[in-house]
Amino acid sequence: MLHSDYPEQTCSIARSLEAVGERWTLLILRDVLLGTTRFDDLVESLGITRTVLARRLDHLVEEGVLERRPYQQRPERFAYTATPKGRALGGVLTALMHWGDAYYPASDGPPRLMLHRGCGGAVRQQLTCTVCAERVDGADVDAVPGPGLGGRDLHRTGV
Repeated sequence: MLHSDYPEQTCSIARSLEAVGERWTLLILRDVLLGTTRFDDLVESLGITRTVLARRLDHLVEEGVLERRPYQQRPERFAYTATPKGRALGGVLTALMHWGDAYYPASDGPPRLMLHRGCGGAVRQQLTCTVCAERVDGADVDAVPGPGLGGRDLHRTGV
């Protein structure tokens, strides 16, 4: 979690970071989405302490990003799966991965590729205008006040 309290802030990014902005959160979600779902496997995969992982998993379950399901009775053990809310963050992880590949590249090339199951081609994210369907990038868009801003103007431009 962030050091400030953002739930009431009018910025969707700040409110989202309240749920997923802690440094381990997206890495935990990455591993769960890739199939590592059991607590001990997550500890090993991430190199995270058990205490920190338990806190982060509890937070993600509380936020509705992950769901906890028992897979063993004695001792009681749980697996974690992404909810629809958690799976929706897959696009965020893909965008962050592509950004990292571009600006912090590994010497041997990207460590992971996202391939389309249908044809095997590489997948890339792209912004598209909802009116004309033209592909755009950050330089092609203006951030303007939306209805959730409540008439306030934060004097911000761009994304």
